[in-house]
Parts: sequence; structure tokens; C-alpha cells
Amino acid sequence: MLRTNSLRSVHAHRAMDEIVAALVPSMTTSLAARFNLFRVMHHGTHEKQLSNIFAWLLDAEGTHGLGEAFQELFVSQINHQLPDDKHLHTTGYTVAQEVDTSGVGDRVRDIADIVLSDSKASIVIENFESSDGHGHNYFRYLAHGALGDRRSVVVLLCVRREPYRLTDGWEKAILITYSDVLELLAQLVKGEPAWSTTHPEQLFFLSQLIDNFTESPRAMSHVEQVAFVSMMCQTGESRRFGQRPQERAAQEFADEVARHARQRFADGRQALGSLKRALKSYAQHTLSAQLNLALPEGPIVEVSTGFVGRWEWCVMLGRGAEYPDLFIEFGPTAVVENDRVRDPLGAPDYSKVFITRRAATVAEGIDLIAQTDVGLEEVLGGLSSDDYRLRDALVALAAAPR
Repeated sequence: MLRTNSLRSVHAHRAMDEIVAALVPSMTTSLAARFNLFRVMHHGTHEKQLSNIFAWLLDAEGTHGLGEAFQELFVSQINHQLPDDKHLHTTGYTVAQEVDTSGVGDRVRDIADIVLSDSKASIVIENFESSDGHGHNYFRYLAHGALGDRRSVVVLLCVRREPYRLTDGWEKAILITYSDVLELLAQLVKGEPAWSTTHPEQLFFLSQLIDNFTESPRAMSHVEQVAFVSMMCQTGESRRFGQRPQERAAQEFADEVARHARQRFADGRQALGSLKRALKSYAQHTLSAQLNLALPEGPIVEVSTGFVGRWEWCVMLGRGAEYPDLFIEFGPTAVVENDRVRDPLGAPDYSKVFITRRAATVAEGIDLIAQTDVGLEEVLGGLSSDDYRLRDALVALAAAPR
């Protein structure tokens, strides 16, 4: 009996793994396949692009035609996080971008993305993907907003909340996500049929913006619905459709999927860490020597993995100040770099290792990306000292015209 129960448990575990494996591509494919102006143009991959859009929306005289409506909506979200006696008035602000907040005697300029101000108050906004001050000085921002005896509030506007990143004063900032304000904007626009009729171009643009930066799921197509039911039948999970109450059955299914997805995610993260360590070790003990014999100039003088966030899955091959650094990248970092490079790869295979070259300026990031034929499974298995595929690919990348 114990053996039978054990076998059933193993079967159920495998079935749920199959469901998770099938659900992830079905959800991401249906999202990626939908047309969106921002995805086509790769717009919004840099904070300045999004700052331009939010500054436009906050400007009461902007061509969006909404007047002060978004400004009022935005400041109301700030007030939700302030004590009642500290609330700001919600309209009447002028909008400025790229504002230098550094004071007299400061050796480093500190630029705020957006500043809303009038004679009584200032709202200094730092816009970034995560809730991270990323090197900006919260107290300098706060002091700049207080010039002229104004009330000063500092806001972090970001894609997602990551509280552990809030340090060095930024834990005191008002935190607002894109979803917080864009979901309210969607409700606002929906409630203004007259505006929608007279502003069709703006409506289309805002609809695309809201779709791209909010995370609410859409309904499945008929094809996707049938595929989902079929998958549930094949994995033995179709019994859930007959359970009552259905709301409870749906929640239990979601919880079970979440547990397995969490484990899959943790395993994936562990694999990324193993790949990073293996590539760093290979670069230090084998690849650097290979490259220094093959490169006509600009030898490898440093191997570094000191990157975090989206750029964490990367090994830098430093060549000194006179020559562009080379990078070995994989997984999530390869995705980011392919999205931002001038000439992205058309059909990248993310089971492979990628290489990139630093651009002439830091702002540009990289100027070239190439996919190698070295597989990530091979890296985990260990690359041999007489494997020259990465060396040859990096030499060719280094020699490519700038």
C-alpha cells in the first residue's frame, strides 16, 4: 500500500511538472504573439524613453488632451502614502526633465528624471526599472525639492517593487509602480467616451502603453482553451473541472501550480549560478590564455563577474582602457542584450552561449552580439582545454569593424 501511494505521489508530481512546463510557453507565447507598438520598437528598454512618456502625461498642456487628469491621478497616488496632514494639492504643477539636483560644491552631478513643482511644493521623481536608487542621492533630491521653502517629496517610479533594494535613504521615498498609475489611467480613459472619440491616436497609444506595462492576464482564445483542456486531460488533472465549488477547485489548482513553478524557478536560478561559475572558471584558467595567444593586441587583463540584476549572467573579459571589453553572456542577460543592441539576432537560441563587445560609450552598452555553437549543457558538463570555439568566436568579434 505504501509503495502504491508513493508511486501515485511521483505520478502526480510529474503530471504537475508537465502542466507547469506546458503553461509557461503557452502563456508567454500568447503574450508575445500579440502586436504591441512598444515591443515592436523595443521602446521602454531605457528609463529615458519612459521618463519622456510620463513627463508628457504629467504635463497639463500635453498633446494627450487629458489636461490635468493624469497629474491629479499621479499625485493622488502619492497622497495615499502620506499622512492626511501632509497631503499635496493634486494639480497645478509645471513639469521639468533631466533636472540637476547637485548643490554648490558637489563634485558629481546628480540628475533627477522628472520634477513637478509650483510655488509651494516639489515632487522629485526617479524613474527606474526596479525600486532602486541605483546610485542617485535621495537626500540631495529631497534638498533640491525643498529649495524656495517648498514641501519636498521624492518618488521612485518603477516597473516592480523590490523592497530589499531600498537603501541609503531610498526606503523613505514614495514608491509607485507603472501598474499603479497605468491601471488607473485605463479606468480614466474608459470613463471618457467623448475624449476617446475625439482623440483616437492618443487612445491607441495609451492602450498600447497600458497593455505593455501592466500585468493583468487576457482571456485565452478558443484554440488556447481547447489546448489547455486537452493538456489537463492528458496529465490526469481533468478531475478538477468536476469539483465543487469551482472557485475553490481553481484556487487549489493555482496553488499547486505555484508550488511547482516556484521549485522550477529555484532550480533554474541554481542552474544559472552553476553556469556562471563554470564560465568564469573556464575564462580564468583556459580561455584567457587562449585569447592572449590569438589576439594581435588588447590582451585579457581581467576576468570579472561583478554584475547584478539583468546583467548578472555575464562574464566580462577586460582588456584595459584602450580596447573594448568582451563579454560571455547567457540566459536572461543574453535576452536583455539582444533586445538593446543596434542589430539584434533574429532567432536566438538561448540554450547557447552568447558573446558581446562593449560599445564606444557606456550609454550605448554593447555594439555587437553573436551566438556561439557552445551549448549551456556542454558548459555544465565542462569544456575541455582544447576546445577553441569560444576563442575563435571572440577573436572574430574583437576584430569586427566598429
